[in-house]
Amino acid sequence: MHLKSARTSLRPVKSVFAALLAAVMSASATAYAFFSASDSPIGSWKTIDDETGETKSIVKIYEVDGKIYGRVDRLLLKPGALCDQCEGDDHNKPIEGMVVMWGLSADDGEWSGGKIFDPQKNKTYRCKIWLEDGGRKLKVRGYLGPFFRTQTWIRQ
Repeated sequence: MHLKSARTSLRPVKSVFAALLAAVMSASATAYAFFSASDSPIGSWKTIDDETGETKSIVKIYEVDGKIYGRVDRLLLKPGALCDQCEGDDHNKPIEGMVVMWGLSADDGEWSGGKIFDPQKNKTYRCKIWLEDGGRKLKVRGYLGPFFRTQTWIRQ
């Protein structure tokens, strides 16, 4: 009888311990998600046209073998649009699903050394990106010779 009452009295302690462990693990996962999002461009981004201020598309940025890539997941202004300005194999292919950013490498808080493609103008630019506002904004800069344009994309 004495052994049974000792075993029964441990149940509340086990329940409290399990609840505390679950709370700590949940807080750790939330903190990890926040900090990894604030220092990595990987994720989904609303692209904002720097000339019109309109939200144009959703681009999914991902990493393969240490390089950053971006693919158009969804067009917001012209859903289903084809790349009529593209040449070669991409001519009249859907812009949704097209890889428009490739080959960027991490470089001291920036990612550079890659390219970005503008399907509306059929132009490819050198590209550099960096995060601002705690990882909520992505600056995307395209270079053509000494000239550049910078867009601000918003994390989804």
